[in-house]
Amino acid sequence: MLLHELGQTLLDTLGDMLPIAAMVVFFQFIVIRREVAHPARIVMGFVYVLVGMTLFLVGLEQALFPLGRVMASQLTHAEFIYGAAQGNPPAVHWADFAWVYIFGFAIGFSTTIAEPSLLAVAIKANQVSGGAIGIWGLRIAVALGVAVGIALGTFRIVTGLPIHYFIIVGYILVVVQTTFAPRMIIPLAYDSGGVTTSTVTVPLVAALGLGLAESVPGRNVLIDGFGLIAFASLFPIMSVMAYAQLSALRAARRQREPRQPGSSTKG
Repeated sequence: MLLHELGQTLLDTLGDMLPIAAMVVFFQFIVIRREVAHPARIVMGFVYVLVGMTLFLVGLEQALFPLGRVMASQLTHAEFIYGAAQGNPPAVHWADFAWVYIFGFAIGFSTTIAEPSLLAVAIKANQVSGGAIGIWGLRIAVALGVAVGIALGTFRIVTGLPIHYFIIVGYILVVVQTTFAPRMIIPLAYDSGGVTTSTVTVPLVAALGLGLAESVPGRNVLIDGFGLIAFASLFPIMSVMAYAQLSALRAARRQREPRQPGSSTKG
């Protein structure tokens, strides 16, 4: 069964990657008309990506996706929330689901730190900025944004509040922050919102949202189960710009501090 799933996923992944490879080859040899440097290394890298993506996708289906649904079901079970099994649980109150919010925060932070696309963006940002943008500083800022977004998204599912209220207010805050944030960080902040919705974060967060909507009484899986990914994309924009604004304020404060006696040198 597992070998069959591995084979099928391998074929599906190959089918997804072949158009990308064909487009690159077309532009390289037909449009640009230049030979590829180190073709054997590129082919081997393509094989590594193919095998790695296959194993990763199978691992997601076998572990992370079911884990999200199981955790949501367990955290919202009446026996866990109210201390004993009850035939008719009381009405849903948002404060009873504190562990759901904590789990959403923790899973949002940990999956974002492990996100390979974010690591790649952080490394490139550090290189092109000459070290002004720290790799770990950017990763932690994005991870905190995703964690807060997922926690707030689970709160929305529990309470059943309309998602557009949160999204509208969130983007108003993003527009205000964009006005005052340092210019060099704005494009990176907007890109950081996109790199979080990648291979590690999406399956587990989506499973958490669907499982939570299935488990909370009175929630519709289609209406309430989706939307967590939107929170995971929006809040990192705010957290990265806030990180840059705090860094700028700290640098300005250091410049305004008076020099200590004896710090100046005589000519």
